[in-house]
Amino acid sequence: MKIVLCVKQVPDTSDIKWTENNTIQREGLESIINPCDVYAAEIALTIKKECPNTTVTVLSMGPNQAGKMLKKLLALGFDEAVLLSDKKFAASDTYATGKTISKAIAEKIPDFDLIICGQYAIDGDTAQTGPSIANFLNLPQITYVKELVECDENKLTLLRELEEGFEKVQTKLPALICVTENSYEPTRATIGGVIEATKKEVKILNCNDIGLEPACTGLKGSPTYVSKAFRAVKKEVQCEFFENIEDFAKNFDILGGENE
Repeated sequence: MKIVLCVKQVPDTSDIKWTENNTIQREGLESIINPCDVYAAEIALTIKKECPNTTVTVLSMGPNQAGKMLKKLLALGFDEAVLLSDKKFAASDTYATGKTISKAIAEKIPDFDLIICGQYAIDGDTAQTGPSIANFLNLPQITYVKELVECDENKLTLLRELEEGFEKVQTKLPALICVTENSYEPTRATIGGVIEATKKEVKILNCNDIGLEPACTGLKGSPTYVSKAFRAVKKEVQCEFFENIEDFAKNFDILGGENE
């Protein structure tokens, strides 16, 4: 099985800076791997263990500094790493990001069987990029994946988390899945894994490398934009405490007050 694991480097949310276009300034920021992508990586590692001859290519889109994150993922035992990095990609919304990543996969990894994404990123929380990639590649998609139940070379059985409970679903491959946070204990790199990662190269691709027109990506290729960006301001609110619900109801005459 050939897997593409899409991951994102996100900034430390306590130190966000904004560009003149109201997008996040990522250069030079302390960054981490997006939390949902950590669990997506665990699903990929599980499949790699259960299905012989599985290879995983880790793919990310961002500035050159994201290469360090990809090296850490290679240390977990993944096979290849690709970074889409070009100033033309800057300020892409979820539509342009999905189009860029899907174009890179179609051009450079066309024989994939499965694409795994995190459900959402903490710097945007839209949950749109994974489904967008699936749409551009015309793939079936399963979102809010909580757990891998069973896998083989042709299909996956997965547990989805819904508002009203859980749902077990099955999909044929190729397909795309989006993974949410779960109870898996994240795998830690071994010394051997770190040594192996130093021998592997992170392949960097730009707009021309994937055959994408500049007008289709970045700010130019984004049909949506951020009109205003600001930090939430905490306001002090006076609260009144009640010993029990009856006192609360009487105070606001919900039960008819003293007349009940």
